[in-house]
Amino acid sequence: MLRFSKNGLSVSVVLDRRRIKVSGLYPVKVEVVAGRRQKYFSTGVDLSQEQWAEMSVRHRKNAEMSKIEECFNRILNEVVFTSETSSFPFGTAVTSAKGGSSVSVNRALLAMMDRYRTEGKVNSYYRCRSTLRNIEEFSGGNISFPSVTPEWLVRCDSFWRHQGKSDTTVGIYMKTLKCIFNQAVSHGYIRSSPFGSRGGYVIPRGAVRKLALPKSQIRKIIEYKGPERLEKYRDLWLFSYLCNGINFRDMLFLRYGNIANGEIRFVRSKTEYAYSGRKVICAVLRPEMQRIIERWGNPDNGSPDTLIFRFAEGNEDKFAAAMLVRRVICQCNSALKEIAGELGIPAFTTYSARHSFATVMQRSGVGLSFISECLGHSSLSVTETYLAGSSPDERLRNSALLLDFQ
Repeated sequence: MLRFSKNGLSVSVVLDRRRIKVSGLYPVKVEVVAGRRQKYFSTGVDLSQEQWAEMSVRHRKNAEMSKIEECFNRILNEVVFTSETSSFPFGTAVTSAKGGSSVSVNRALLAMMDRYRTEGKVNSYYRCRSTLRNIEEFSGGNISFPSVTPEWLVRCDSFWRHQGKSDTTVGIYMKTLKCIFNQAVSHGYIRSSPFGSRGGYVIPRGAVRKLALPKSQIRKIIEYKGPERLEKYRDLWLFSYLCNGINFRDMLFLRYGNIANGEIRFVRSKTEYAYSGRKVICAVLRPEMQRIIERWGNPDNGSPDTLIFRFAEGNEDKFAAAMLVRRVICQCNSALKEIAGELGIPAFTTYSARHSFATVMQRSGVGLSFISECLGHSSLSVTETYLAGSSPDERLRNSALLLDFQ
């Protein structure tokens, strides 16, 4: 009779002899076993022991056998699919011959979130969570895989855009959905994905935002005088700018042990495990950075494990650290918006420090390879996306070259 077994997971068709029915027959069920847990699903077929024995030996194809096979294959696909994204498949595999499948897109995203949480992949977890919340806002809490067509995705895309979401945000959500559908196809749960260039939905490519500030605005920010609360977050932005555009996750968890020979040396948490070797970034510890540490940081008590800044405790797990960084960035962005309003310049955020570092370096004649090294990028092409285009003054100056025949 039908049976599947792999990596401690087994799915098989059995005759449930625990209770005989009034008809004198026994129910045929699909048994799922994972670890020490088991669960049974009805196929809707009842057989006598003699019929079961004959069917098991002869494998004769009839209406009852076809119904059993259909149920077995559906449950098998669901269980294998959900076991790939969850620690245990029974939470989502509740198929029955009468009720059909309950493995929805929503449940698949929840299972993927569970896996990311277990693996400590914080950003992936929050990406899945945001995707789930937004598709449920569009189409509810029980979205079946077959219902998601290219037309459905176009309507969803339009719904999100009317909410003001950017190409980049829509692309992130759609890529997450595409990952779920690719898994479903690979396990035979659905025949094809609604994504793709051949009649499917094509995910939009987000425009690269140029966030760099010109030197004139950076000078105003540095010279800003205001409430201590605003100056604190201005100084965090300035430290990030001067420290090779370090992101806030890495900056808030810097320790005095990262300082050596007049430099701050660190490995980006984002790419710590992305390369075959640890890529150490070195940033000169300028006097301006030292003054910021003295003003807002922890005292240097001689221990290399002491955190430079006061925001974190240093013993946070990945999710607690992520929440702390999100909170500080939110507070900082709010303060930077106030500062921009007082200075009469366009609003800017924490991330503009990284883009500004790269662009100021480039416009000062520094080579692209050095900038890429400072940012910790894997390739020059990645660095190029950070660089702002030419400024109006540069375009005006360069246009004069067209008629300069000297």
